[in-house]
Amino acid sequence: MSESLIRLTELSMLFDGETVLDGLNLTINDSEFLTLLGPSGCGKTTTLRIIGGFLSPTSGDVFFNGRRINDVPPYKRQINTVFQKYALFPHLDVYENVAFGLRVAKLPKEEIDKRVTEMLGIVSLSGFEHRAVTSLSGGQQQRVAIARALVNHPKVLLLDEPLGALDLRLRKDMQNELKRIQQAMGITFIYVTHDQEEALTMSDHIVVMDKGHIQQIGTPEDIYNEPENAFVADFIGESNILDGVMLADYKVRIFGHSYVCLDSGFAKNEPVDVVIRPEDIDIVPAEAGVLTGTVTSVTFKGVHYDIIVDFGGFKWLIQTTDFQPVGAKIGIMLEPDAIHVMKKSVYSDSFGDYSSYSDEYDELEDDPEGLCDEE
Repeated sequence: MSESLIRLTELSMLFDGETVLDGLNLTINDSEFLTLLGPSGCGKTTTLRIIGGFLSPTSGDVFFNGRRINDVPPYKRQINTVFQKYALFPHLDVYENVAFGLRVAKLPKEEIDKRVTEMLGIVSLSGFEHRAVTSLSGGQQQRVAIARALVNHPKVLLLDEPLGALDLRLRKDMQNELKRIQQAMGITFIYVTHDQEEALTMSDHIVVMDKGHIQQIGTPEDIYNEPENAFVADFIGESNILDGVMLADYKVRIFGHSYVCLDSGFAKNEPVDVVIRPEDIDIVPAEAGVLTGTVTSVTFKGVHYDIIVDFGGFKWLIQTTDFQPVGAKIGIMLEPDAIHVMKKSVYSDSFGDYSSYSDEYDELEDDPEGLCDEE
């Protein structure tokens, strides 16, 4: 089991009177790949820079292996950083770029050669020792930067949106490469991104942030399947976010219909947010659906179709492999595990590309046949 390596306690940061971090608490384990995920201005890069020692928090503490390191300068921390701009030395070849820090530390030539050769093997650049870094592709340059950051055996590697300058195909390749390198080295990677796919692909744990606060911490599966509020549900993947009322444990009311769900622990008749992922919605013939709507838009995505369906003024996104033409009348069914109930929050009624509230649903009556109820 992983042990705690870095602990941030009541961390706050103010810039020109503006709060960027507000009482943040976070524990990061040894040998894990942890991603700080959120929109621009959420505080993720500030958190990374505080961990690296490039910023001092306005208040709060940073602990490394149980020792407070607020006043320890970056070069004395067992932490290295790879930035989006790799800052390689253009006049040095690959070998000398990687060896630079070891030469500054005055390590013996044999030790330098051993470490550089080992590190170039780990980042799949064996044989590139004497190449000019200016002749390398973006992905290769990034691997040189990673090798240089890892060659002095830090305990932690910080990565601040390092894939942002790469094209889509190369980014996807490097996501797999970074995870492989982290596992090969067995050290902690702390990664900053606003890209949800990157976070889901690489991370052991994801920290979702907004406005200087942590919104949720969990595995990629937890974050995606069990979002804690409307912000997380909207930011991670596509979502239909709906107003609902919790009638009882395992039963929620949406738009005049009651559905069996897998959630409990809410007060009777408590207003809630309900998230339904577009890939979890089953399309059925109109006469068999609990809700019936009209297809207003169809976009081919290669593996599936993105279909926008208008249910009396309220538009849902549905992802399906079954083509439905614009204008088609369709019905939908929802299985209990497709419905996720969340507490109301400050983000309620603010998120969801396809979930703007429609007053027309106030007029819907309960299903007279009880078709949606399962005991």
